[in-house]
Amino acid sequence: MSVKTLEILEQLKSLTVTETAQLVKQIEATFNVDISTPKLIQIDKRDEDEVQPQIQTEFDVLLVSVPAEKKIALLKVIRTVTGLGLKEAKDFVDSLPKVVQTELNQETAQVLKQQLEETGAVVSLT
Repeated sequence: MSVKTLEILEQLKSLTVTETAQLVKQIEATFNVDISTPKLIQIDKRDEDEVQPQIQTEFDVLLVSVPAEKKIALLKVIRTVTGLGLKEAKDFVDSLPKVVQTELNQETAQVLKQQLEETGAVVSLT
């Protein structure tokens, strides 16, 4: 800030509420502005978004399919990961594709994906 700006700022700090209100009215009249109703300024951020792609930080683990002969092994993993009972886990696996867990960080999602793939399942991260 310039010295002149700092001096004006210091003078403004010493004004009373009434003096400040009068100053605002004088500024509005002098510069033909109205600060009583804020104007919304819409900034077009599409260009910034195109330059800086969003980095995904949370992942959902989607169980896509499982071979019939690997279903029992997958049930064990699903029960461990989700805490579901045997019937609920069976219903879960029978209704694929289905999200196993949501909003995981990348490392955790990769570990879970690997566990599921070891049973022969087809898994994707979304």
